[in-house]
Amino acid sequence: MTVMSSPSAAAVTGSASDAATALGEARERTLAMVTPVSDEDLERVHSTLMSPLVWDLGHIAAFEDLWLVHRYGQRRLLRADLLEVYDALETPRSGRGELPFLGPAAAREYLDEVRSRTLEVIDQRGVGDGLLHELVLRHEHQHSETMLQTLQLAQLDGYELPGQQAVPDGPEDPPSGLELVEIAAGECTLGAPPNGAPAEPPWTGFAYDNERPRHHTDVRAFRIGRTPITNATYLNFVEGGGYQRREWWSAEGWAWKEEYDITRPGGWTADHRGERRLGSLEPLHPHRPVVHVSWFEADAFARSRGARLPTESEWEKAATWDQEEGAARAYPWGSEPPVPGVHANVDQLAPGPAPAGAYPAGASPYGCLGMIGDVWEWTASDFTAYPGFRPHPYKEYSEPFFEAGYRVLRGGSWATRSRVVTPTFRNWDHPQRRQIFSGFRVAE
Repeated sequence: MTVMSSPSAAAVTGSASDAATALGEARERTLAMVTPVSDEDLERVHSTLMSPLVWDLGHIAAFEDLWLVHRYGQRRLLRADLLEVYDALETPRSGRGELPFLGPAAAREYLDEVRSRTLEVIDQRGVGDGLLHELVLRHEHQHSETMLQTLQLAQLDGYELPGQQAVPDGPEDPPSGLELVEIAAGECTLGAPPNGAPAEPPWTGFAYDNERPRHHTDVRAFRIGRTPITNATYLNFVEGGGYQRREWWSAEGWAWKEEYDITRPGGWTADHRGERRLGSLEPLHPHRPVVHVSWFEADAFARSRGARLPTESEWEKAATWDQEEGAARAYPWGSEPPVPGVHANVDQLAPGPAPAGAYPAGASPYGCLGMIGDVWEWTASDFTAYPGFRPHPYKEYSEPFFEAGYRVLRGGSWATRSRVVTPTFRNWDHPQRRQIFSGFRVAE
């Protein structure tokens, strides 16, 4: 394995007005998402896996004040007394409901005051290389997805996303997720390109530290699902005794399933005919990717088919590697960022995944579909550092989570913003977690 570059300060270009516009759009979406939610539900702990929604609002403000006003703008913190309350590493989600966080009205005021300070700094200092502005922008985008996870668990009857759209129809001959494509053995490059690469789209010059450095590696020949596994295919597993067949489960997965009486994906009704999607209960759509499954469930399904989950190296090669060009594409379909509704199901405000195969224009060089958007895809890989890893811009983003039992997910979901979702982005969670919008594809 050959490391191609070492991380350094990222070079993100863009004007002050562009930065202000992007930050404004993110804030508009954040606030619109919680507008239909009562103050009581904003403060409630809907699940110990998640923060109260109003904690997220205050955390977004505190993070922006720390990085863009205090560290970049060299100004005093607006509310230094709140740093500990909104420190994500020091305050686990399970205990955030007991913290003295700001109430809904005060949290919104905090957001407004911090944003005013941020815009003053941008007006005076510009955006510099843009690293911190991109960091803060993507941080808010990521929290908007986390908040949607909370809203999914909250089951607030009648809740709809502002401007909510219908999920598109799928192809006339819907895939099952069991159709496999061949990926030849050979060298490929993995990870985000080096800092100092061209800053115009698709590579903004920004990537999280765990995506770097970009490196060469060899991946043996394998086969991988052309699409994620669909509800209909997973239903066959469920009704075929998938949650009773001990031989298909790892020891840890079986113990988890038994302890919590897991018999179906999160959100499915007991009769397997319906599925909870934010504020409504809908008929289970057979051709949409299965969602809200844990790594344990994905692993058991794969075993039941004599298959396995792909490693993240295999996943990224299948998503980006152009054998003819001898280079990785920026996105599965090419060099341009995703066009919502054309390449992928992102930024659509559709409350769930689209049917598998709904976006043929988003195909990878090998013909894999749906690798961006719709569902995060579990991989077989543990979350570890790439060779030559260096923490940047702060140690706590990735390093504390390495070698700690987390599994890697790739590809993003319907709730992931297009600015965030790239084939090199690495998400991670515990193998028992399924509050995330997680599905999977199989490999052999």
